[in-house]
Amino acid sequence: MTRYQSDLEQLRSAGAIKHYRQVSSPQGAWIKVDGSKVLNLCSNNYLGLANHPKVTKAAIKAIEKYGVGTGAVRALSGNSILHEKLETELASFKGCQSAFVVQSGFIANIVAVQTLLDKEDIVISDELNHASIIDAVRIAQVENKFIYTHNDMKSLEEKLLQASKLKETPRADGREKLILIITDGVFSMDGDIAPLPEIVTLAKKYHALTMVDDAHGEGVLGKGKGIVEHFRLHGQVDIEVGTLSKALGVIGGCIAGNHDLITYYKQKARPFLFSTGLSIPDTAALRESVNILSKSNKLVSKLWKNGQYLNNSLKSLGLDTGNTQTPITPLMLGDEQLARDFSAELFKNKVFATPIVFPMVPKGKARIRLMPSASHSTEDLDFALKAIKKTAQKLKVIK
Repeated sequence: MTRYQSDLEQLRSAGAIKHYRQVSSPQGAWIKVDGSKVLNLCSNNYLGLANHPKVTKAAIKAIEKYGVGTGAVRALSGNSILHEKLETELASFKGCQSAFVVQSGFIANIVAVQTLLDKEDIVISDELNHASIIDAVRIAQVENKFIYTHNDMKSLEEKLLQASKLKETPRADGREKLILIITDGVFSMDGDIAPLPEIVTLAKKYHALTMVDDAHGEGVLGKGKGIVEHFRLHGQVDIEVGTLSKALGVIGGCIAGNHDLITYYKQKARPFLFSTGLSIPDTAALRESVNILSKSNKLVSKLWKNGQYLNNSLKSLGLDTGNTQTPITPLMLGDEQLARDFSAELFKNKVFATPIVFPMVPKGKARIRLMPSASHSTEDLDFALKAIKKTAQKLKVIK
């Protein structure tokens, strides 16, 4: 038996094999999953743009004019006019000097860290940062890594003091070591928000750079413009990373910042230079999503209204929604098998909400992560609440 087969057997024995349900419809409030029409409460399609008629039409029109693929990496013949227009529009929307797009939010984090740092530099990272940040630091082979307690500014300052001492010794090439503080903007499993103003203040005090992964903040916070707009910190956060597959409804990642930073990334980033960029329809669809958000924050307001309604209703049932500050609504259950059973029971009642268990969250912190969107109606949420109450009573989570 090979090592991977042995590992698989352990997962099977623990009942931890993930089963991927099949979706056979467009994304929306209701979708077809494994042949059944169910209420979708586990999508990151926050604003309902994944199947918005204007977005799909933009993709179709672009295919008719430009084709589907770009044929090469952007450094060769694959740099479409649509790529450059999207980047200009993203920068304007986010209030930054420049932006550029890559194939995914995961890749964007790798580009942001690997291109800027090497093993002699220093990273200070929130303990609950996304897996893509953890992997980006590994790929950069940074040897001096510090983890601070989640959203704890006293802990962050302690790590900065240690990092400052390390910084006193120059790199082998004689240049100064960089200190990079990295945080998620919105933490996807709990829905809480990073204290970005305090992080920026500490970064300035200790001459560190700041990087925020705003994957769950773009389209959600700051009238859709993200966490930097939310806290009015324009020009004070060095690196803004985002994903284009959640609130914007398509695929891709982006990095925004000052002009020199983005120019540097475009010259040096290996995943950008050696991999074909976004397809034509994806890029055109994203331009329309940005256009919709630039003209109105109606969808953002609806998202927040739905999130608050769901959260308040769950609390009134006596259920624990953790410390969320956003529409992300974790239904805290603790036990992993309970979370799996809860999800399975909800599906029987036509509500699709997947269990979140280890390693996505620590053991003992299992939950159902409920994700309302702007496409849900109050009637949809009431349907979900009825099923959640019924399931919680059946599994003895509440009386």
